Amino acid sequence: MEKLFKLKERQTTVSTEIIAGITTFLAMAYILAVNPGILSAAGMDAGSVFTATAVSSAIATLVMALVANLPFALAPGMGLNAFLAFTVVLGMGYSWQFALTAIFFEGLIFIVLTLFNIREAIVNAIPMNLKKAIGVGIGMFIAFIGMQNAGIIVDGATLVSLGDIVSKGPAAVAMIGLVITAILLLFKVRGALLIGIGVTTLIGIPFGVTKYAGGSFLPPSLAPTFWQFDFSQIFSIDFLFVMFTFLFVDMFDTVGTLIGCANKAGILNKDGSIPNCKEALFADAVGTTVGAILGTSTVTTFVESSAGVAEGGKTGLTALTAAVLFILSLFLAPLFLSIPSAATAPVLILVGFMMMSPVTEIDFTSIDEGVPAFLCILFMVVAYSIADGIMFGVLSYVILKLAKKDFKAITAPTIVIAVLFLIKLIM
Repeated sequence: MEKLFKLKERQTTVSTEIIAGITTFLAMAYILAVNPGILSAAGMDAGSVFTATAVSSAIATLVMALVANLPFALAPGMGLNAFLAFTVVLGMGYSWQFALTAIFFEGLIFIVLTLFNIREAIVNAIPMNLKKAIGVGIGMFIAFIGMQNAGIIVDGATLVSLGDIVSKGPAAVAMIGLVITAILLLFKVRGALLIGIGVTTLIGIPFGVTKYAGGSFLPPSLAPTFWQFDFSQIFSIDFLFVMFTFLFVDMFDTVGTLIGCANKAGILNKDGSIPNCKEALFADAVGTTVGAILGTSTVTTFVESSAGVAEGGKTGLTALTAAVLFILSLFLAPLFLSIPSAATAPVLILVGFMMMSPVTEIDFTSIDEGVPAFLCILFMVVAYSIADGIMFGVLSYVILKLAKKDFKAITAPTIVIAVLFLIKLIM
């Protein structure tokens, strides 16, 4: 373990890493239930998508563990699965096979970009203040996701409003769990987040929130979605649009998540770069390619990895633990699917709080440094997109630095990124 994961060097232990891995898995286990539900709206077989989700997540997370030695887990990303189902299939009228083909080519392109260090250069080109802002923004974003998942925050006349947190429903259970988990953290109870998920799940039983999912303990067949590609339209304009949309959003979601989680784990290099960044991006590219072959949407590094990081996860052993649990989930699907979002919401909210700490290191007294950081944080939440937050942060950074004639602060890769974002906005 020591030789493989360098535990002493990163000041961690086997038990800490395993608890962190379990916490990460439980915080993101909802994807095993949500992803099949969303993609089935596009006509895909839900059972097959469940198996594809678990297997692709396990493979990508294993690559992250054994090749990159980083404590991050991967799975089909939220948002991109909805883009596949509701935009490409139901909106544009294309088949889900067409969409999977676009994702397959996206994965292959990512592998090439990673091998030539282009994606790593993009990560390293983001200014330090923006890297800190990305971490804070992701914290706010993940807390917001937790609140929405539990019904604490709902749609309303003012776009969003407070849900019903006093009646016997998911929101009430989540609020109780939030108090309990916060108290556990206050007294520095080891494994507080994991215990919080377990206790809140049990509390949900008498409230009628936690319900046994039922079903078979054998993994559903992959046959309905395995290698279901449609190569007949790969040279069409629509295909290129769909493929580059997947590619663009996935790239910057992953970049943002890696920066934010690595910052929280305290493993960023002195120059702000991510250790083994190329290997981490390779895990994402492999996961996306394999996921398309098996039958699921784009695989990306999950922001919920920060839950495990908050529990002390610093090495690939955290990711390895999560990967093993993804494999086990194939045979314990009814149990894992019984954990309600109300039980994971308190963890996501408190992890958001923990990820706020870098905000004190951002120079808000300087307009050209503070405004881009502020917009980055703000747009991640209000636009419900990590990628959009990075986009407005980078664009405003370049514009203000040019206005100030601080040309040394703008590197060539930063300008390239800004131009790409500008093209995305125009298109």
